[in-house]
Amino acid sequence: MHVLLDDDQGHLTLRRLRPWHRVLARSWAARLDRELAEGVSPEASASLAARAARLTSTEFRRDLAASLRRILIAAGEPVPSAATRVPLKVARPPRIPVRATRVSTSAPLLAELASRLLEPGPVPARGVAMVTRLLADGTGPLYREAARDDLAGLTERAARALTW
Repeated sequence: MHVLLDDDQGHLTLRRLRPWHRVLARSWAARLDRELAEGVSPEASASLAARAARLTSTEFRRDLAASLRRILIAAGEPVPSAATRVPLKVARPPRIPVRATRVSTSAPLLAELASRLLEPGPVPARGVAMVTRLLADGTGPLYREAARDDLAGLTERAARALTW
C-alpha cells in the first residue's frame, strides 16, 4: 500500500507503507486516534497514514456503526432503518453498561452518526477517529454519569467531521 506523506519541504510525496507501519499503527491506536481526532493530518507520518487507512476502511466503519447500533439497543432505543443495514456480529450487550438516559437523549444523533459511517465513499479520518474515541472512552458520557462532556455535542461534532 502506498500513501501520501508530507516531506521536509511541505510537499506531498508518495511513499510505500511497510509492514511495521501497520504494526505500529495497531500498537499506538489510542494515541494516533487522539491525534487524528484533534486534527493532525494523516500525511504527517507513516503511522498516522496507516491508522487513517484502517479507520476509513469500509469494514472498520461498518463495525463502528454496529457498535452504535448495539448501544442504542442496550439503552432500549429503537434503531432507525438505515442503521439496521448493519448486521450485528455479536448480539451481546456492551462490556461497560451505557447511561441509558444520555443515550436516549442523543439517540437520533447517534443513529445519524451510524448512518454517516455507512455512507459509501471516502470519509475524513478525523471524523472516524472521533467516533472511535467516543466509543472507547470508558470514562466518557456514554458510560459514566459524572462525565463532564456533553454526549450530544460530541456526537454532533463527530458527525460534522465525517463530511468533507
